[in-house]
Amino acid sequence: MMLREIDRKFHEKSGPGRGQKPDIGSESYLQTVSRRFKRHHLAAVSLIVLAVIVGAAILAPFIAPYDPNDIAGPFAQGPSKEFWLGTDQIGRDVLSRLLYATRVSLLVGVMATLISTVIGVLLGLVAGYFGGIADMIIMRFTDMVMSFPYILLVLVAAAVFKPGMWNIIWILGFVDWPGIARLVRGNVLNLRETNFVKSNIVAGMPLRHILFSEILPNTVAPILVYATSVLALSILDEAALSFLGQGVQPPASSLGNMLNGAQSLTVLTTQPWLWIPPGLLIVVVVMAINFIGDALRDALDPNSGR
Repeated sequence: MMLREIDRKFHEKSGPGRGQKPDIGSESYLQTVSRRFKRHHLAAVSLIVLAVIVGAAILAPFIAPYDPNDIAGPFAQGPSKEFWLGTDQIGRDVLSRLLYATRVSLLVGVMATLISTVIGVLLGLVAGYFGGIADMIIMRFTDMVMSFPYILLVLVAAAVFKPGMWNIIWILGFVDWPGIARLVRGNVLNLRETNFVKSNIVAGMPLRHILFSEILPNTVAPILVYATSVLALSILDEAALSFLGQGVQPPASSLGNMLNGAQSLTVLTTQPWLWIPPGLLIVVVVMAINFIGDALRDALDPNSGR
C-alpha cells in the first residue's frame, strides 16, 4: 500500500509523460466503463465467445452445410467427416440444425427482453414520477403478477395460446417486466427529488423531456444490467418450453426442441451427439451473458473503485 501511494504521488507531481500511467481523471465515461469492464477477464472472454456464437447464428444460411430440415444422410449416424456432429433420428444434419436453433433461441431471448424492458420502463417511469393513485395501481398489479409462480404462469400461458415462436416471445415479454418496473420506479423516486429535475419542472420543460431526456438516461445503467439477466432467463425459458413441447414447434429447430428428441435412455447413452451440443451451447450462452452482466454491473457503478 505504501509503494502504491508513493507511485501515485510521483505521477501526480511529474505529470503525464513516457512510461507513466494515463490520467484517469481525464477519461470520458465510456472510457472509464470500458477500462473497468476489461478488468473482468471472464467477461471479456465471454463477450468474444458470445460474439462468435451470435455471428454464427446470423450467418447460419451461409455457413450451414445442409438445409436444417432436409434428410441429408443415414438415420442417427455418429459424427464423421461429412457430418461433423452426426445426424438425428431421421437423417438431418445436427450441425446445420444447431446453427439455426441458436438463431431461433437468441431471437426469442432478445425480442422477449426488449418487450419486457419497454413495458417495465414505461410503467416504472409513470409509477415513480407521478406517484399517488397511478403508483398504487401499477405496483399492486406488479405485485399480483409477481405473486404467481413464474414457471407455472409461463406454462399456463403457453398452454392457452397456440405454441409457436412469436407466441413464446410475447408470453415471455409479458411476464418478465415486473422486476424492471420495480427497479425503474425505485430509481425514479430518487431522481425526481434531485435539483436538476426540479429545475426542469420550474423552467416549464415538457413532461416528455423530463422523463425521457433527464430521468431515463440516468436510469439506463441499472436497466442494462438487469436486462442481461432477463435475456439469460428468457433463453432458458424458451429451451424449457420447447423441451416440453410448448415452445418452438418442429420442423423448426431451437435448442430446446433439439433436446426434446433426446428424452429416451437409448439416445442419452448411445447417441450423445444429439443432446450434448445443444445442451452445452445453452450452458455456454447463459454463462457468457451472466458473466457480461456481472462485469457491466461493476463497470457502470459510479461508486465502484477507479
